[in-house]
Amino acid sequence: MTESLPPAPSSPAVEVTGLLLAAGGGRRLGGCPKALLEHRGELFVERAARALREGGCTRVHIVLGATADVVREQATLPGCVLVDNPDWREGMGSSLRAGLASLRDTGARAALVTLVDQPGVGAAAVARLLAAHRSPADLAAAAYDGERGHPVLFGADHWDGIAAAATGDQGARAYLKAHAAALTLVECGDVAEPYDIDTFSDLERLE
Repeated sequence: MTESLPPAPSSPAVEVTGLLLAAGGGRRLGGCPKALLEHRGELFVERAARALREGGCTRVHIVLGATADVVREQATLPGCVLVDNPDWREGMGSSLRAGLASLRDTGARAALVTLVDQPGVGAAAVARLLAAHRSPADLAAAAYDGERGHPVLFGADHWDGIAAAATGDQGARAYLKAHAAALTLVECGDVAEPYDIDTFSDLERLE
C-alpha cells in the first residue's frame, strides 16, 4: 500500500537510527569507492550522512569496507558510528548484516537504511520515512511512482529475519518480497530521485 503518513506521536528521531551502507569498492568506477566520490566539495559519504541528520536521525551508523582507513582519514563525519565490514566483497547483504548487528543494545527500535551511491535521495525522503515509524514491527520503504526504493525502514522485530535472508547483493530484497503484505510504501517521487551512481557516465546526472 502507498500512503503519506502524518508525524508519529512519539519522537521517531530518538528511536530510529540512520544506517548508511557505504562499503562498496566501486568496481565499475575503476576501483574508486563510492564513499570517496566528490561533488561540490563534499564526499558522497558525507553527503549521505548529512541527509540522514537533516532528515531527522539523531544517530547515524555508517558501514565501511573498501579502503575504510582512507574514508576514516578523509571524511568528516562528526558523531557518526563507523562500522567496519571485513566481508564487504560479498556484497550489500554483508554490509546490511554488519550494520544491523551494530545496532544491537543501542536502544534503537528501527533502522532507516540509505545507500551511499544514491545522491538524489536526501533529507526530505528520510523525513517521510521517519514519519512512518510507529513501532518495532514497522516495515516501510520509499516509493517512486509506486515502485519500492530507498530509503527503507526496518523495525527491530524484523532485524533477525532480514539478516538471515541478506546474501550477496540482494540486501533485504528477498525479505521484503516475502513480507510484501506488511510493507508500507511511502511515496517520495516528488522529493527525491532514486538513481544509482555506478559508472562515471552516471556522474553526469549530478547538477
